[in-house]
Amino acid sequence: MPIELKMPALSPTMEEGTLAKWLVKEGDVVKSGDLLAEIETDKATMEFEAVDEGTIAKLLVPEGTDGVKVGTVIAMIAEEGEDAGAAASAQPRAVATDAGETGAGQPAKAPTPEPQEKGYGASPTQDAPLVKAQPQASAGGDRVKASPLARRIAEQKGIDLSGITGSGPNGRIVKADIENAGGLAPRAAAPGQAPSAAPQAAVPVAGDIPGETIKLSNMRKTIARRLTESKQTVPHFYLTVDCNLDALLKLRGDLNKGLEARGIKLSVNDLLIKALGVALTDVPNANVAFAGDNLLKYSRADISMAVAIEGGLITPVITDVANKPLSKIAQEAKDLALRARDGKLAPHEYQGGTASISNLGMYGIKQFDAVINPPQAMIMAVGAGEKRPYVVNDSLQIATVMTATGSFDHRAIDGAVGAELMAAFKRLVEAPLGMLA
Repeated sequence: MPIELKMPALSPTMEEGTLAKWLVKEGDVVKSGDLLAEIETDKATMEFEAVDEGTIAKLLVPEGTDGVKVGTVIAMIAEEGEDAGAAASAQPRAVATDAGETGAGQPAKAPTPEPQEKGYGASPTQDAPLVKAQPQASAGGDRVKASPLARRIAEQKGIDLSGITGSGPNGRIVKADIENAGGLAPRAAAPGQAPSAAPQAAVPVAGDIPGETIKLSNMRKTIARRLTESKQTVPHFYLTVDCNLDALLKLRGDLNKGLEARGIKLSVNDLLIKALGVALTDVPNANVAFAGDNLLKYSRADISMAVAIEGGLITPVITDVANKPLSKIAQEAKDLALRARDGKLAPHEYQGGTASISNLGMYGIKQFDAVINPPQAMIMAVGAGEKRPYVVNDSLQIATVMTATGSFDHRAIDGAVGAELMAAFKRLVEAPLGMLA
């Protein structure tokens, strides 16, 4: 009996997706780990990989098709020893009615999400995209790493990706690389293939300003919808404190000397994550979430840390931060950030969390207000540490000062509770030995 390849539910909110591109053709023999297709969902553009061996008997949904419902049979695969012709003529069985069902015998595993174009800002919600670009075969047969958007633009402009050096993670080609490659020769057409259409001329998008209209991906639509909902439905209020980092920086230096033999190096962000986790434990009324007629009060602090990737942000979660040693937090944060940028996070690693932290200090940002990541009720926005005049022991001195701003959901957290959390965070940052007790 042929295996039905169905459109999977790749996130709790996914009801339909776009079959962006087939990476196989009818008659191809596939084995476990082979890439079958690229699927664009409300969260990401993802690779779809085979887990069983078989022959692609029939592709039922053309690439580029929008609005393919979850559970729809998109291809038929003949099992080993089965006649591919018979499998191709077989009628798909009933479509799954459960959005989470992918069908028995489904020959594909949940894809690894992949990053697209780089963007920064507040954490975009737990439906935030994790998108990883897939390699594309060039005319010479080599595999070229490029984001789906970059490849789309390259195809429109007729640019050969094999002649471009990528500036994204692991040498991945991103949109900016294509835009900077205007002088490259067009991609040579394969034998028997019609030349690519000429790139469309820029069209005016506002008055006489030249530009172009770019169709939003499902991922970007979701970001726009969820962040709009957050600002429209969550009553934000903001509290800001200045923190003297000198003691924390000294402690970090001392700890790193002791951890050097173990190959562990603490970052300032690792200590700030720890400080927020301990502060939430010390002020449990701030470690909550609004849930309609109920208030969820968490018994541990799981911190979502915002990581910039191509296309936006992803928020991998470090669990039980208050009870973890700094060395463990540093190892987990480094591992999660690297795998986030390479598109290798599992969904459970970037979903959940009781509060978030977003640090833009590395970009020289002094202060900013982050958007709350529903259903969480707060996010800490951290700016750069810089030398400023600061009162220390009743005298004006020069200190390394960092500005931190908490965004709070007023439905779940009152102003006094938010202020108590900010005071606890400031106290732990300025007297960091309290985090280790």
